[in-house]
Parts: sequence; structure tokens; C-alpha cells
Amino acid sequence: MFGRFKDVALLLGRIGVAVVFLAHGLQKWNNGIGGTAKFFEMSGIPLPTAAAVFAMTVEILGSLAFIAGFLLPLVGIGYVVISVGALLSVHIDNGLTGQGGYELVLVLALAGLALGFNGGRLSLDHLLWGRKRARRDAGVGELQNA
Repeated sequence: MFGRFKDVALLLGRIGVAVVFLAHGLQKWNNGIGGTAKFFEMSGIPLPTAAAVFAMTVEILGSLAFIAGFLLPLVGIGYVVISVGALLSVHIDNGLTGQGGYELVLVLALAGLALGFNGGRLSLDHLLWGRKRARRDAGVGELQNA
């Protein structure tokens, strides 16, 4: 019974984190690659055009995948990479809390990472690979008990 609640909670967590990243990705989309790269360059981010394309891809396509539960660990790691870049280039000097602080960036990175590796059964990853893994693990358990 609690398994269902856990899976729904994980799905809601994935949706919440993904919506925030998606909103940031759509802002970058509206600014275009050139505008985003210019901001990244002013912020001291190396390879600003490549970083802009990466950030937009993870924040838009990755967030859609995260909601669907597809390639969760990969997107979770992508969220961490983007967040560490934002933390170090924009937010670190503002401290943990207050105007421009890094508390939200930190929480989003760690929540994305945790959900990326523990995304629940209501995911495409579980549908595509989780059942096969569960059967394989059950077979290993039977061999160990024999």
C-alpha cells in the first residue's frame, strides 16, 4: 500500500523539479542561444555557446524526459552540472540565503540527483528496464538461496 504512495510522491517530486528547470530552459529559449551565451560569457562561464546549448537541452528536453521518467540518472546528473555552474558563476557571492542566494540552486540540484537515481515505478525507465532488472535480481536471489 505504501509503495503506491511512494511512487506517486516520487512522480510529484520529479514533476515539481522538472517544471522549475523547464521554466528556466524556456527563458533561455526566449533569449535565444546568442543571448544566453552572452549572459553566460558575462558570468564567466567557459565555452558560453556550448554551455548555452547544453543548459537549454537539459532544461527543456531533459525536463520533459524527467517528467516521463526517461533516462532519469542522466537527467539528474545534467541538473547537477547546470546547477553547479549557476552556483559558482552567479549565486556563490550572494551566500546561501537572501537575494540571489544559492539555496534554491542547491536544493534543485540535489533533489534532481536523488530523484534521478530513485525515480519510482511510475516512470518509463521502470517500464523499460526496471521489470527486467527485478526479474534478474529475483533469479539471482533464488540461486543464492539454492
